[in-house]
Amino acid sequence: MSESGRIEAGDIHTVEMHTGGEPVRIVTAGYPEIPGRTILEKRRYARDHLDHLRRRLMFEPRGHYDMYGVLPVAPDIPGVDMAVLFIHNEGYSTMCGHATIALGRYALDQGIIQPEGDGFARLRLQCPCGLVEVTVAARGPEQGRVSFVSVPAFAFALDCAVEVPGHGRVLLDIGYGGAFYAILPAAAFGLDVRGARTRDLVAAAAAVTEAVKKAVALDHPDDADLAFLYGTILTDGGDGKAAPSANICVFAAEEVDRSPTGSGVTARLALMAARGQVADGEWRRFESVTGALFDGRVVGHETSGRFDCIRAEVAGRAYYTGRAVFTAEADDPLKDGFLLS
Repeated sequence: MSESGRIEAGDIHTVEMHTGGEPVRIVTAGYPEIPGRTILEKRRYARDHLDHLRRRLMFEPRGHYDMYGVLPVAPDIPGVDMAVLFIHNEGYSTMCGHATIALGRYALDQGIIQPEGDGFARLRLQCPCGLVEVTVAARGPEQGRVSFVSVPAFAFALDCAVEVPGHGRVLLDIGYGGAFYAILPAAAFGLDVRGARTRDLVAAAAAVTEAVKKAVALDHPDDADLAFLYGTILTDGGDGKAAPSANICVFAAEEVDRSPTGSGVTARLALMAARGQVADGEWRRFESVTGALFDGRVVGHETSGRFDCIRAEVAGRAYYTGRAVFTAEADDPLKDGFLLS
């Protein structure tokens, strides 16, 4: 550039990936150190002191309304390979399955983890919701496939009745899979999750999210910072056994997940397990608005506080789309981004 004196110090370097069409912007250099004794303290610090950089990376003109990103941070759990924060159009999520799948492949390719004798590489990943165990197929017919075992997941509420403005009384479930989701069939609004316009599905899901936030007080046995409704998942009403069950996840500030949503699949499996609708070890398949597929199954049971929990394994594939170096000019009035609603 000819006017380098106008450039702010500290370009931000990223690796760009996607999982099922959902973007994963992994920061590799240039982000300030994020202090904090715990990962949730780091999440609060980034939110309170560095949020202009989240907006810079997620918003236009460098990103877009549905951009998603990863900030590597120092772990606070011994023996962890990586620790990360997740960022999006509204703020900082506590878990992200599609990004976890991408990080598994990224960690293998960057030499952060190595293949073991069985052909798999294993990543211990600390997320704000806790420790997630990731497995990457490094060779063989499943090469590139990534799976992760979730934090404890549970059914928070079944058949919860909520008044949704414009729609009346609606029955839904609330599940936790690293984040809390309201989950119900799109048919409750006369919609087909595969055939309806995305804008109509988003409007219905957003109305549910706002209604549940007002009507239901969430809590989590580990930390109050985890007790918030992340979004709503509208499904086709299926269970993913005989055929993939389609869903659309609308999270944060009406952001649409292009993937089947890894933490959402985990939450759906927790709800199925609570209803006795899935056997341990039985794979189920879930489909997103792009036709991308995640597989999921229940692999364990435990308790957390007052909740009976499962551990879910979720599997999918991620792909590279490029690399980027993002620059900001000091006198650019839009250097920290904007969104058009």
